[in-house]
Amino acid sequence: MSSLYTRSKDYTRSRKSQSDSPPSSPSPIAKTLRHERLSRLEAATNPTTSDPSSYGDRASSRSSAYTRRENRLASLGTRTEEESNRDYKKLYESALSENQKLKSKLQEAQLELADIKSKLEKAAQQKQEKTSDRSSMLEMEKREKRALERKLSEMEEEMKILTELKSDNQRLKDENGALIRVISKLSK
Repeated sequence: MSSLYTRSKDYTRSRKSQSDSPPSSPSPIAKTLRHERLSRLEAATNPTTSDPSSYGDRASSRSSAYTRRENRLASLGTRTEEESNRDYKKLYESALSENQKLKSKLQEAQLELADIKSKLEKAAQQKQEKTSDRSSMLEMEKREKRALERKLSEMEEEMKILTELKSDNQRLKDENGALIRVISKLSK
């Protein structure tokens, strides 16, 4: 009798600790189940007949009720285990497929990154070649400019010399003309 009382007490205690929500009004199903339990409990604690055979029948019916309950709970447990296993399997399969998708995306991104790196290196090499070409072109242009400047300065000097020679030539022509006139006057 006390064992039944402690079990129901433990059961209610464990239910209270499991639920964090405030108590609500019991549903009609819960009320009928509670009523059935109370009626069984009263029948077990208050025997109406003092017949020992009926007491043994009640004890065997009680043990069979317990075994039925345990069987029911065990079947529920296996069902929930199977459902949870299926759920875990589904979750595992979905996670695995998502991992595969992500791996393929990662590989595509890595290939794209490698392609972009190679293009960047080619562009950098071309730019370096262009700059080296430009620098060599600039060197050549500088040399040509220096050569042209030297030629220009030489030509300017030659022009000065030419103008001097022209002026000397003109002076000599004028002197020659004057000498010819003097000689022609003297010979007359």
